[in-house]
Formats: sequence, C-alpha cells, structure tokens
Amino acid sequence: MKIMVVGGGGREHAIIKKIKENKNVEKIYALPGNGGMADDAECVNIGAKDIDAIVSFALENKIDFAVVAPDDPLVLGAVDALNEKGIPAFGPKASAAAIEGSKVFSKNLMKKYSIPTAQYEVFEDARSALEYIESVKLPTVIKADGLALGKGVIIATTREEAKNAIISMMEDKVFGNSGSRVVIEEFLTGPEVSVLAFTDGKTLVPMVSSMDHKRAHDNDEGLNTGGMGTVAPNPCYTPAHAERAMKEIFIPTMNAMNAEGRTFKGCLYFGLMITPDGPKVIEYNCRFGDPETQVVLPLLESDLLEIMMAVADERLADVEVKFSDKHACCVIMASEGYPTSYEKGFEISVDDDFGAELFVAGAKLENGKLLTSGGRVLGVTAIGDTLYDAIQKSYENVDKVHFGNAFFRKDIGLRALKAER
Repeated sequence: MKIMVVGGGGREHAIIKKIKENKNVEKIYALPGNGGMADDAECVNIGAKDIDAIVSFALENKIDFAVVAPDDPLVLGAVDALNEKGIPAFGPKASAAAIEGSKVFSKNLMKKYSIPTAQYEVFEDARSALEYIESVKLPTVIKADGLALGKGVIIATTREEAKNAIISMMEDKVFGNSGSRVVIEEFLTGPEVSVLAFTDGKTLVPMVSSMDHKRAHDNDEGLNTGGMGTVAPNPCYTPAHAERAMKEIFIPTMNAMNAEGRTFKGCLYFGLMITPDGPKVIEYNCRFGDPETQVVLPLLESDLLEIMMAVADERLADVEVKFSDKHACCVIMASEGYPTSYEKGFEISVDDDFGAELFVAGAKLENGKLLTSGGRVLGVTAIGDTLYDAIQKSYENVDKVHFGNAFFRKDIGLRALKAER
C-alpha cells in the first residue's frame, strides 16, 4: 500500500512511525514532512494547505490511503477534495472540522445539546466586548473564534489584560480573521486532561488520556506554546471521570454532530477540565493533538492504519483498539526564545546509545546534516512501567540529543507525579 500523510511536525512523525508497523505498507509519503522524517517517509515539498497540489500528488502517485493530520487543511476541506477524487482519507470533512475551526460554532453546539462547558458570550465587535469586560468575574478567558496555531486563548487576570487581549485580537488582528469574533467565557478551575478519540460517527473509542504542558518555562510560567511536553495516562483522570465523560460529553458530541448533518469521522480531541462539578469541555480539536500524539500512539498496541481505514469505512466497531498499561513521557526540545523569536540552523546530533523514540518537528536536511528549522525542534518519548520510570528515561535520553540554542522544561510530568501520590 502507498500511504500519504499530510503535515510536517512531530505529530506527523509519530503517526508515520506507527503506520510503518503495518506489514502491507510499501511506501509512505510526507507532505511536506521535515528533514528528521527522511528515514521513515519520502518527504515531498508540498505545503499542508495546498489542497490542489495534495490531490494532484495523490492521483499521480496512486495513493491508496491518505491521512490529513493538521487542523488547517482539514478546515479547508482536504478530506472532501481527496474523497471527491476517490481517495480514501482519515480525517473529518470541512463541515465537521468546524468543531475546531470555529470556537463560536463549538460553544453554540455545546449549549444546544447540553454538553458541559464554561458559560460564555460571543462578540462580533470590540466595543461590545470591551463594555462586557467591565462586568465579568476575573479571571476570564478570551478566545479568538478561528484557528490561531494553538495560541488564540488568553487567560486574563485583570480587566486591563482582558481589554488588551480584545484589542489585539479584534482591532490589531494579531490572529488575522480568526479574531474577528471572540468568545469570552468563565474561568474554570481543576486539572486539565486531553483525551483523543477515534470515531466514525457511529462508534467512539477514547484513547489513553494525557496531560499537556503548555507554558514555555518550568512551574507553568512564561508564554503559552504549542506544548512543551506530555505524559500519559493522566493520573487526574479517574475511571469515574472517564465513565462520566463518555456519557455526558463524548457520545453526546458525536450524536450532536450527526444531528447537525456534520458527521465527524477521524480523531476528535477533547480538551477537558475536571471541575468540582465534574468534567467540562474547554476545547475541541478536529485532529490528533501535538504533542499528545507523541505519548498516546507509542502506547497503542493495535494497528493504527487498520483503525484509520476502519474509521474511513465507518466500521470502527469491527476492529480492536488496545492500549498498553504502561506510561509514556515526551519532553519537547525547543529553540531558545520560542515561542517568540529564535535562531535556526544549528546542527542536531544524537549519541549512539540513545534509547528512546525521537519525533522530529522543526528540522531540515542540508548537505547530509540535520539542522534546526523551527521553534519546537523535536520530542523525546520514553515508555516505562511507572510514570516515574517514563519521566526519568525521557530525561536521560534528552541529555543524549545535542544542538546549539536548545532549551526544554525540566519539570515535565512533575504535576502528574504529585497527582498520582
């Protein structure tokens, strides 16, 4: 089989490595991929948002199955375009990808179908939003409606911060048109949990839970990033929480999308908060999370490609989805200065006795050398019998990866260890 994976980050690298385990796979193409994936897939210089070029490539190369991993091409209709040409693909169509593509749509969906979430108001002009801010309880959460590379959410602790967030989103257009509408919602408290789920619109199978670390620096300080590390499973997410989330959130969301004529087929990501009133939805994503994928997929014992094809064919109920009962930890190694400005072009080297999984996100091959080319450069993932073992092993292997300007958090998993105790 010839497989095409759209995307070029650490998440896509994790997906490609897992798909490679299927013995029927003869060739994997990554569009565009990155230099660190070259041993696992053939990288093709086509951008993830270039839908026409992606479809043309799939037809010319007789692709048997496509996986569209990032949010942008999903929201832009990559799966619709591939399906129209008879190419089966994993991922939701554009109408279903709106669950991430528009915060307003997703909040209104939850309200309509009584899915637990924070109370909110939607604003289409800055003046009304600024007036509303005068009366809200602090802290408050301000979200840009559209996609913003995971950075369109501001938790404002003062009215001044809240006003600045509204002005930057709605008037200064820091996120482009994504900020033309904003959602202002109540600040929920409790531990956060990420749960990815396979669904074909008829069956929903949650994957192992995980805990993300969004802030750039230790002790959850610094700016929000795309994620500086993850552990799985998340000890804050008990079997009781899982049962309740399945009944009150997961299945109702799948059914709500069906009722709206937007059947969701792919990976549906639930960003949850375990509040004193039980699990509530903070956000939905229409795809595998990054870097959650880098801890969840290494724990998957079943055949990923088989599951993905079953989702596309609406026969998820017929395949086994089994996860290991071990633990995983991923530490992201980034470029100093991320998520704002940083230098690139440093050579990456890995010691011979490296003993973990390496998922490359921001790197390019130049004259046979692997050089840094992004903010988040790579993720080091280790598996252990206990959470402590996984964390320790991950950091031992971080010390075996070298590049100039490297920085990483030293406390990935510490919060989870405390919760476990």
